[in-house]
Amino acid sequence: MQSPYIVELNEQNFQQTLEGSMQTPVLVHFWASMSQESSEIIPALQGLAQQYKGAFTLALLNCEQQQGLAAQFGVQTLPTIALFVNGQAVDGMGGPQTIEAVAAMLGKHLPSQDELVLKQAIDLCQQGEYQQAIAAIATLPEEYLDKGEVKLILAQCYIETQQFDLAEPLLATMPLQFQQQDYKNLVAKLELHKQAADSPELKALEEALAKDSSNAQLAMELALQYHQVNRNDEALELAWSFLVKDLNACDGDMKKTFMDILSALGQTNPFTGKYRRQLYSLLY
Repeated sequence: MQSPYIVELNEQNFQQTLEGSMQTPVLVHFWASMSQESSEIIPALQGLAQQYKGAFTLALLNCEQQQGLAAQFGVQTLPTIALFVNGQAVDGMGGPQTIEAVAAMLGKHLPSQDELVLKQAIDLCQQGEYQQAIAAIATLPEEYLDKGEVKLILAQCYIETQQFDLAEPLLATMPLQFQQQDYKNLVAKLELHKQAADSPELKALEEALAKDSSNAQLAMELALQYHQVNRNDEALELAWSFLVKDLNACDGDMKKTFMDILSALGQTNPFTGKYRRQLYSLLY
């Protein structure tokens, strides 16, 4: 398997590989074709290395081909697995092992899969890949979404992708210890958006609808205005308040507007799933 996370150990690269454990842990798997257990687990180990995406390097040492290296390590049984951190062996396992047992050993020394996903999201955000960062965070368990660092990253991604209505509740519930300069910058961006979003035209539509609250045409125009300034939750909520009473409001144009806004938001936006389910419950 060709992978930057997997190497075949030999006399030429073993010193460099072990020195690499100063930066990234190295899991050395000692195996030989004569030991069925040691060779059978290799694909699972390779899969584990791919899952961890560089959190450790898998080094495969064929003891039949590299007898001198195996002797230097003092290997007495196959398979043997040794984890090197900062140039030193910190953990290991001898004899046949399940991949679950290997993963559990790694779990004592490496970040969890969820922590790796969070790191990936942070890296994506720093690279300006905001939608990809949002998608990565969406795979994390619910309890992660209450963490201050996650709220901060997610709020930044939402603001940079002009999903201001999703950013606002995150910033409003930010733990005090995370209300530093980055947080203040995001709040300032949100305030600037709010000021720009309250245009005279939008205010006029709001006032007109307040006087004629059953006017579906006015409501649809206001929903579109909300959408144009990224106040999408308000746009969808307003359109939905008419659709739930009359699915054919404005001769079907209200439903079309509603669906167009959902399509523009994309699948990663939580409003999309929420309002699609509500619409389907009316349709079916």
